[in-house]
Amino acid sequence: MTGTDRAGGANGPAGRGGTGGTGSTGGASVPGKPGKPGPTPVPASEPFWAAARRGELLLQRCRGCGRHQHYPRVLCAHCWSEDLEWVRAGGRARVWTYTVVHRPGHPAWAEDVPYLLAIVELAEGPRLLTNLVRVDPAEAYVGMAVRAEFAPRGDTALVRFAPDV
Repeated sequence: MTGTDRAGGANGPAGRGGTGGTGSTGGASVPGKPGKPGPTPVPASEPFWAAARRGELLLQRCRGCGRHQHYPRVLCAHCWSEDLEWVRAGGRARVWTYTVVHRPGHPAWAEDVPYLLAIVELAEGPRLLTNLVRVDPAEAYVGMAVRAEFAPRGDTALVRFAPDV
């Protein structure tokens, strides 16, 4: 994920990057074509990815200051408290910014262009890098109401956002 948090979403239509680094997990591979890279969970992000596999969106919330954060870390990004808990997020967000990708960052996404890469601002406050799905690029706009959905990907699931209609 780019922008503010490199996590929780995808750098391409089927995901890359994500909370905890990059790697290749899942993704059907066609002989002669590269598989789509996926997230590589690390200990701090494993609860996020485990929840995504269950179709839930989790965020960290600081018990000290009460603020939510994303990407997952061991300290509160606001007050530096170590007293963090995982809480379920509602999954509603607004598009904060987006771009239409016409040149894929990886050959595996060549057939997917154009696709929408976005940063959404969750109702709880944090921003998340993700893909916008089920929306024509010409119809996307900043401020658009969107809702999380989950796309199984190998042994995890990617968090993507679609119009909240």
